[in-house]
Amino acid sequence: MVPVQLVLAVAMALLVQARPKFLSGHFYLWTIPLAVSELAAGLVWLSVFDSRGYLNSLLVSWGVSDTGVQWLTYTNTGTMLLAVVIAEIWRATSLVFVIVVAGIQMVPKDFDEAAQVFGASAWQRLWHVTLPQLKPSLQVALILRTILALQAFAVAQALTGRDFPLLVGETYQWYVNLQNPAVASAAALVVLALSLATALFYLRTMRQQEAAK
Repeated sequence: MVPVQLVLAVAMALLVQARPKFLSGHFYLWTIPLAVSELAAGLVWLSVFDSRGYLNSLLVSWGVSDTGVQWLTYTNTGTMLLAVVIAEIWRATSLVFVIVVAGIQMVPKDFDEAAQVFGASAWQRLWHVTLPQLKPSLQVALILRTILALQAFAVAQALTGRDFPLLVGETYQWYVNLQNPAVASAAALVVLALSLATALFYLRTMRQQEAAK
């Protein structure tokens, strides 16, 4: 999910920077998911992907399927994963978007204008001017979003229940349902170790790139 969210967030931030018509409408529309809890987001997408949900209703009405698709059944792990990924992308991309928008406001316009004077294309300006200036914001967004992705639970729980196990979900299962705090603590430590290792990896990679330059 994280690379897709970064690409979408940068694209949305560049569109906002271009100041299209109804700019405030675009901004508020994309940040609405920030006000929605994880569980509520899962229930919203459950109404879409359920066997009697909106998506199957459209498929049946259009004649694409006679009975609809069982998106969330445990036998269709691919569609189940797809549903969880789509729900998480909708819910959490707005967080990355806000961070990138804040960072893109700090990029001096003089650099982009100078690149235009020297004949750089839009893609060259994005790759060689905008993205390098956005690196601190992208680093923060990447670390934060990856850590939060490792803690994803409520969306998958609302959509699939126990059919789509996650690390944090296993922690909940062992602590609440199986009444085994020791195993739950061990699973939580795994999440903590992965989060720390990921953050250190990102920071070291960024630092090595800066040193290479």
